[in-house]
Amino acid sequence: MTRLQGVSDLVGARVLVTGARVTGLSAARFLAELGAQVTVTDSSARQLQAVAATALKDAVRLVPALQAPPVGTDLVVTSPGLRPDTPVLVAANRAGVPVIGDVTLARWLDCARSGLRPGPGQTPAEWLVVTGTNGKTTTVGMLESILRAAGLDAVACGNIGLPVLDAVRAGHRVLAVELSSFQLHHSPGLTPRAAVVLNVSADHLDWHGCLERYAAAKGSVYAEGTTAVVNADDQWSTRLAAGHRGVSFTTAEPAVGQLGLVNEQIVDRAFGDDARTGTVLAATSDIRATGRHNVSNALAAAALARCIGVAPAAIARGLRAFTPGGHRGAPVGEHAGVCYLNDSKATNPHAARAALLSHRRVVWVAGGLLKGVDVDDLVIDTRDRLVGAVLLGADRAVIAAALARHAPNLPVRVVDSGDDGAMSEVVAAAAGLACPGDVVLLAPAAASMDMFTDYAHRGRAFAEAVAALGPTT
Repeated sequence: MTRLQGVSDLVGARVLVTGARVTGLSAARFLAELGAQVTVTDSSARQLQAVAATALKDAVRLVPALQAPPVGTDLVVTSPGLRPDTPVLVAANRAGVPVIGDVTLARWLDCARSGLRPGPGQTPAEWLVVTGTNGKTTTVGMLESILRAAGLDAVACGNIGLPVLDAVRAGHRVLAVELSSFQLHHSPGLTPRAAVVLNVSADHLDWHGCLERYAAAKGSVYAEGTTAVVNADDQWSTRLAAGHRGVSFTTAEPAVGQLGLVNEQIVDRAFGDDARTGTVLAATSDIRATGRHNVSNALAAAALARCIGVAPAAIARGLRAFTPGGHRGAPVGEHAGVCYLNDSKATNPHAARAALLSHRRVVWVAGGLLKGVDVDDLVIDTRDRLVGAVLLGADRAVIAAALARHAPNLPVRVVDSGDDGAMSEVVAAAAGLACPGDVVLLAPAAASMDMFTDYAHRGRAFAEAVAALGPTT
């Protein structure tokens, strides 16, 4: 077996791509065009049938549900969602077949300087990587907006939707890269120009096994030679960056070497000429995403941009131009004096906590798949804000038990229905608990796949149920 070290070794190589969805197809397409012998496998026969209906079917071999790489396989490129104990990956490791993620493949291509990339110049792009439990997508969006305000050829990619490999192939010069713990596990040694771990809290413990391994996957982004951007307000971010050169940020007043807040202004005391007084980059009013947690996200984006020399004026312009994505605290209606907010993206307790603490009187809509995490601390931290709760989904009883322990007098409604109409029942129950001036907040603290396709589907169902209450007021 040839030892593969980069793109030039892939011509003619026998490569198995595990997963036929967005990242898998991106990898398969590139490898086939490069001249590799590509096999694609997926546990879903329907997904492979969809690939068979595309032009890619003539360039790759499609095999359903492989339990081991075909004999003679030189490399496995795995989709990020596959756990290390998936049989095909276990078999690859036992056979000594290297396993990488699509992000490593993108890095190989970016560093190749082989003339394969379109666009001017052959030097690698600037990689600015964002990871963490919560706030990744918002921070990457803010960063992309700031970079474009500075006139740079930049794009947001990775876990945000556009595969990193496609962004590299397009020749973009600066990449604002969102990476999940899954992607980082399968793609060690990236060495980006700068990177941030926004925060770490219990999530995906069913995948990683424990919080420490989950955090270690996040922390691998702090590589030798990478400027570590550190959230000084988060214990894990600080701990994971120990020993790495970098800069930190805080939502308090910054010390020398930090970015932070002074009189509701984002001030840079790390990169400016005068570290004592600092440089004003923007006002908090320039941040269109609400909540203190989004101020922290803006500070992270500003710090990453400053790592590559973006001018102060572009920070404010970029933050003002950024439009928050859907399902992140978005208003979806007002009825009888009650505001309904969709934060379906709050898929873990840490994100739900930030959403709940942004409001004073909340009827909390929660539940779904908790992925092995505990919610007691979440309830303790937010119970003073709660005026009621409506629970649905597979782990609704776990949340109900935590509320009974720590907020025993709180009115709680549990919706046992698991069909498509459950959200209408949920919203009706929430409306019955709310008074004028209250907020009904969908912040599930859990994943959605027990009842919905994804968090966006759940958010849409909530918005549709709110609309069915009648005209907004």
